[in-house]
Amino acid sequence: MKKILLAFLLLLAFANLSGQGKYTDKRDGKVYRTITIAGATWMAENLRYKAKSGAFYYDNDSNNIQGYGVLYDWKTAGNSCPNGWHLPSGAEFQTLINYFEHKETWGKIASDPTSFGIQLGGMQDYEGTFSEMDESGYYWTSTGYDKTNAEYFSYLLLDDKPLIDISRKVDIADIHGTEKSNKYSVRCLKN
Repeated sequence: MKKILLAFLLLLAFANLSGQGKYTDKRDGKVYRTITIAGATWMAENLRYKAKSGAFYYDNDSNNIQGYGVLYDWKTAGNSCPNGWHLPSGAEFQTLINYFEHKETWGKIASDPTSFGIQLGGMQDYEGTFSEMDESGYYWTSTGYDKTNAEYFSYLLLDDKPLIDISRKVDIADIHGTEKSNKYSVRCLKN
């Protein structure tokens, strides 16, 4: 019994050192891998919560939810994170970019405990067209620019190399963000 307890404690200590954990969403029982980066705990998977409105499956196919998550319009995205979590701001995504700037772990899933686990869930534009699955991941930030546009974080693969960006007015004054009616993925950040 002591060996089992010792093995459990070592496993628990390793999980804490690696910064990786799990979170179960009480609303629907879905379990998410989490990662702690620069003192902040992020979901390391796209949110899969199906809100009553403003939430869509890629190609309207519920088989896509496990591998890619749900796509949300901006308003729904702002209210979709579970209690105790929130939709990150552009500044919080910038902290991630700074952390991963010299690392190659963005796109690796659960096998790497230091991975953010990018899932290239594509998007649905304001006209209803789904595109870019397995090519890009677009993520809402909590920053709205005006009545119709908001900031987003993007991770695109071009020639198998990542291109990472945030549509920030802070960096370029004439950036308009994207239509709030577009459907993008969500990553939640613990309060």
